[in-house]
Amino acid sequence: MKAVVFEAHGGVEVLSCRDWPDPEPRAQDVIVRVRAVGLNYLDIFARRGMPNVTIPLPFISGGDIAGEIESLGAAVTGWRVGERVVVNPKTADGLIGEEIQGGLAERVRVPASNLVRLPDAVDDDTAAAVPINFGTALRMLTTIGNLRAGETILVLGASGGVGTACVQVAKMIGAEVLAAAGSAAKLEQLRAIGADHAIDYAAEDFSRRAWDLSGKRGVDVVVNFTGGDTFVPSMRALARHGRLLVCGATAGYAPPIDLRYLWRRELQVLGSTGYAQADIEAAIALVAEGRLKPAIGHRFPLAETAAAQQLLEDRAFFGKIVINP
Repeated sequence: MKAVVFEAHGGVEVLSCRDWPDPEPRAQDVIVRVRAVGLNYLDIFARRGMPNVTIPLPFISGGDIAGEIESLGAAVTGWRVGERVVVNPKTADGLIGEEIQGGLAERVRVPASNLVRLPDAVDDDTAAAVPINFGTALRMLTTIGNLRAGETILVLGASGGVGTACVQVAKMIGAEVLAAAGSAAKLEQLRAIGADHAIDYAAEDFSRRAWDLSGKRGVDVVVNFTGGDTFVPSMRALARHGRLLVCGATAGYAPPIDLRYLWRRELQVLGSTGYAQADIEAAIALVAEGRLKPAIGHRFPLAETAAAQQLLEDRAFFGKIVINP
């Protein structure tokens, strides 16, 4: 089969689309014929290398996978060849695309317990935009953040995969949504998917703008997966008893913090580490019902994965970038 492989950590130049042995299923596994893979920053981190994470080289990344079952392990029951599925990448053996070989290939081995059936109403590209992004957004905003109808929420970095998912989930819940991004074109697209207010953080102080838009009371919830120098401004944007939801650190994992806001406003800083299979199942059902609609900005063939990852790394995209093997 063809796969996108890197044998050393580095820039996109280490990626090679080449022949790779077909995976073999264990007793409880299936082989999925991959039809679409959604890119994530995890693919960038895996390729670059991550502190305290050993990635087995040579390696294939890619965790957001949709396709159909091509073959079954000897002990697999309840599934049949040809069924369309999406994959929960969190397996008992590790994370697909980070710790075990991923889906940027024509085929991938997946434990049968990590499969979610795809309704006919959900196409492969759309399905590949759901698991990590919408699973993360659903769990973070509902299970962790307890976002309620009528509350206000500020989503930073709202034009990416998780960001666009948070905008849609928050709007579905009935919150007033403030979405921050770095260009006029992205702001217009965010309004089109449900943002009530769009803030250009390249042109203005997002914290002050959110404070003004909230009637100078602050927002109830901020979603921050960037860290770095956005952390203290996020705290400043929050109302008394506000919740700061953290699910990543793409701009820096050791940000400064101003404890005065924390105690004076009795803020909560809540970490969210991803999703459970139930979140992915719920997200797929909501997409099938038309209540959520993943935004897909770009599609690339497998051989052009390097160009796709460069687009992701440069943040020159909106929504999700999908690879079609």
